[in-house]
Amino acid sequence: MTEQAALDQQAEALFTALAMTHQTLVLAESCTGGLIAATLAGRPGISAWFAGSLVVYQIESKVQWLGVPQALIDSQNVVSEQVAVSMAERALAVTPHASVSLGITGHLGPGAPAELDGAAWLAIAGRAGVGLTRRLQLTAAADCPAADLRRQRQRSAALQSMKALCQYLQRRTE
Repeated sequence: MTEQAALDQQAEALFTALAMTHQTLVLAESCTGGLIAATLAGRPGISAWFAGSLVVYQIESKVQWLGVPQALIDSQNVVSEQVAVSMAERALAVTPHASVSLGITGHLGPGAPAELDGAAWLAIAGRAGVGLTRRLQLTAAADCPAADLRRQRQRSAALQSMKALCQYLQRRTE
């Protein structure tokens, strides 16, 4: 299965999970660069369950657009559980018609500090609070040329994020 086919299949599963739980999603995307939103937007009827995405790639955008505290970023690092949680909470706060949010922040590499190279954090929040946080290791093929590394890791982050959202929503129906 191609990377795009895997993303499309997972987006379809997420669409179904949102519809079954009657949840409206908002995203705060950093390392995914809007890829989750773009993939979801390809589903006919998704506007009933998808409010939109704030693509906050730069630190300044996270601070200015979402209100993530600069002090939090300085003390915890921009690629941290705490920043992902703040992104998810703030996206939900600025989107009152949404009921669930996902925040994701990561470092696609190359050139990242070793402990952050290919690492990401995601957080999922609902109106009752944060429901899930997860550290991701973003994958790429072993023989991946350097020019494709970031793209493969970005797709890995989007795919893993949509899977985590499906798991979170499925727990709500059990």
